[in-house]
Parts: sequence; structure tokens; C-alpha cells
Amino acid sequence: MAHVVPADPQAVVTVKKKAQPSRSWVLLDSSGEAQLLDVDKYAIMHRVNIHARDLRILDPLLSYPSTILGRDRAIVLNLEHIKAIITSEEVLLRDPSDEYVVPVVQELQRRLPQLNAIRQGQDYMSGQNDVEAGDEDESPFEFRALEVALESICSFLAARTLELETAAYPALDELTSQISSRNLDRVRKLKSAMTRLTARVQKVRDELEQLLDDDDDMADLYLSRKLAGASPVSGSGAANWYPASPTIGSKISRASRASIATVRGDENDVEELEMLLEAYFMQIDGTLNKLTTLREYIDDTEDYINIQLDNHRNQLIQLELFLSSGTVCLSIYSLVAAIFGMNIPYTWNDNHGYMFKWVVIVSGVFSAILFILIMSYARLKGLVGS
Repeated sequence: MAHVVPADPQAVVTVKKKAQPSRSWVLLDSSGEAQLLDVDKYAIMHRVNIHARDLRILDPLLSYPSTILGRDRAIVLNLEHIKAIITSEEVLLRDPSDEYVVPVVQELQRRLPQLNAIRQGQDYMSGQNDVEAGDEDESPFEFRALEVALESICSFLAARTLELETAAYPALDELTSQISSRNLDRVRKLKSAMTRLTARVQKVRDELEQLLDDDDDMADLYLSRKLAGASPVSGSGAANWYPASPTIGSKISRASRASIATVRGDENDVEELEMLLEAYFMQIDGTLNKLTTLREYIDDTEDYINIQLDNHRNQLIQLELFLSSGTVCLSIYSLVAAIFGMNIPYTWNDNHGYMFKWVVIVSGVFSAILFILIMSYARLKGLVGS
């Protein structure tokens, strides 16, 4: 009879911890109130009604490019460190304790409730018709949350670009004035950082450009419009989606009023979102242009350094030619001295003591004339600079 061996509970817990990413989320509603959640992916999928493949985009253990996806009831946002799910009434942000995510949460808490407070003042001071007229002019909740995310990521990348420019331009100027191993290594690290940052900025820009080129994708981001079209006032369809929210009826009603004019008009009208995306597309494109300018400055510096090195190399070649010519002339002079220094009897060695000085003078003059002729020929052919 086979026996079943129970698994070690501690080992199972260890495997689960290693296999699962962080379960920490922060939930922000339209009033700006934040609530920390410690739930698994299935609870998130059930809450916002998205598929597992969409939630996998937000997995910090996996490497996905910058993405903005529009689904039936949610916007899946993956922009660098901002990994969020935006609905028509809530924002879910992953890893709220991250140092780069904390400012985003604070900005959402500051900006999301502003229009709600204005709307409440309008409800108190004006009639229902005036409220609806004012609500038609305000941006839907999902666009306000999307704007905060885009503004945060564009500001973050612009700040990183500014830091890189502040460090790169002085380093490049120092390298042009003094070529050393330390300066070369410093510029190499800055160029590597610039390449990585350029790739990150390019991914965000490409995603925004792709959205702007496709009206259907932009129309998918109108969550309030789709929610109002499916359930204009009652909000019965969303009651099963958010069973734990006691005020969901009034929230859906406000979201419906905010987009009812668009629903009654052209459902494919994406002008409001297009203007929003174009503004941040221009900002991220300006950041990319700064990085492109920096890259061109680095390339120009490299070309200048290569020209300097080529000039030094040419100077070394000229020096080598000068020394080689002098060596040839001295070799001829040494050849004459070697011939007369041989221990071989000949008649010139007897009673001709005055010959020594003439041999030295003639050999020296001949070697000097030969050196001048060689250098003149090299200058004539352009081998030696003037």
C-alpha cells in the first residue's frame, strides 16, 4: 500500500514566497482616499475584470515594455515604475512603498478629489441642470488619473535627463581639454547611462505615438463613456463589479453625467484624450530630443578626440621619420670611421697624419648634406609638416 508523504509546510511557504511577486497594492477612489491592499492576482482580476495576461504586464519580475491598454472596464498602465490599473472610479497602484511610487500616490490624493469638491459646491449652489452642464465640461475620472501618471513619468524621465546632462557636458569638455584614462572611463559610463535612458524614453514615446495613431485604441480608454452607455444612470451593471462599495450608485451616476453628452453624440470622438496624449507626447518627445542632442555632442566629442589622436599619431610618424633619417646618416659616418679603424696595413697610414681631420670633416659634411636632402624630399612629398 502506497503512503503519502506530507510536504513540509515551511518549504511550501518558501516556494510560494519565491514564486509570487509582491502582493501589495494601494487603492485610491474618486475622493482621494487611499487604502492598502494585500491581495493576490486573482482578487485583482475579479475586482477589475481583466485577464491574467493583462495583469502579467504589471508583474515586476517580468520585463515588459511601456504599455497602455484599454479594456472593457479598466486601463492597464505600465510606464516604468508606475504599474497601475485605472477604472472609472478607482486607481490600483502596485508597490506603493516604492520610493518612486510614493510621489505618484500623493499626487493622486491631491488632484483626484479636487473636482469632486467643486462638484459638491455646485450641487449646493446651483440646480441640477447647472451641475450637469458643469459635469459635461470636466474630464472623466480615468483621464485625470491617466494624466497624473503621464505627468509623473514624463517629469521623472525629464529629471533623469537633466541629471545626465549636468554630469555629461562638463565631463565631455574636460575630456576634450585633457585626454586621460580617468576621463575616458567617466565618459564611457555616462554614454552607457545615456543609451539606457534613451531606450526607456523611446519606449514611452512609441507607446504614446501608437495610441495617437489609432482612434480605436483611444476610444477603448473612455471607461466612463462605455459605463454610461451600458448603464446610463442606474449603475446596476457595476453593482456586481464592486459589491463592497456602498456609494457606487451615486459614483456611477456622476460618471454617467460627466460623459452623457459624448455618449449621445459621437462615440468615436476622442478629441479630449487626443489633446491630453499630444501634450505629454510633445513633452516626452522634447526629452528624447535632449538625449539626441547629447548623443550628437558625444559623437562630436569622439570625432574631435579621434582627430586629436590622429594628429598625435602623425606627429609620432614624423618624429620617427626624423630619427630614422638621422640614424641612416650617422650610420654612413660610422661606416667611414669603421673602415679607417680597421687594423689593416695600408700606405695612407704612414706619414699622412693630416688625413684624420679631413676624413672626419668630409664624412660629417657628407652626412649632414644627406640628412638635409632626405628631409627636403620628405617635406616636398608632404610627409613632414611645414
